[in-house]
Amino acid sequence: MNVIIATVLVLVMLVSAIAALVFKDLLNAVIALSVVSLIAAVIFYLLQAPDVAMAEAAIGAALVTAIFIIAIRRTKRFEE
Repeated sequence: MNVIIATVLVLVMLVSAIAALVFKDLLNAVIALSVVSLIAAVIFYLLQAPDVAMAEAAIGAALVTAIFIIAIRRTKRFEE
C-alpha cells in the first residue's frame, strides 16, 4: 500500500515540477514549486523522518514560497 502511495506522490511531484518549468506566469510557477516541496515533505514523513519533513514543509514550502512571492510582487509578474 505504501509503495502505491509513494509512486502516486512521486508522479504528482514530477508533473508539478514539469508544470513549473512550462508556466509563463511566475506566480503559477512558484505555486507549482511549493507543491513539489510539500509533496517532498509528505514523502519524508512516510519514510519516517518527521523532523526532516517538518523542516522541508517549513522552509521549502512556506518560507521559500513567501520569499519568491514577495520578489515577484516587487518585479514584473509575467515573463516577456
